[in-house]
Amino acid sequence: MTAIKQWPAQERPREKLISQGSNSLTDSELLAIFLRTGCQGTDVVTLSRQLLTEFGSLRALFSASESDFCSHK
Repeated sequence: MTAIKQWPAQERPREKLISQGSNSLTDSELLAIFLRTGCQGTDVVTLSRQLLTEFGSLRALFSASESDFCSHK
């Protein structure tokens, strides 16, 4: 796994937001900016994709209870 800091700048969510605006970001990239960091062995963008898959949407994720959210990796 490659650390996000090693990704090309135009592919990093935060830099993409600054240079291209929020409309250029996917839901997983927006969530990655919100979360700020991943888990050991999982970068934040991959973690964001996993959470969106498990919850089904950003709306469902943000509407989840604290216990439901915390029960996921």
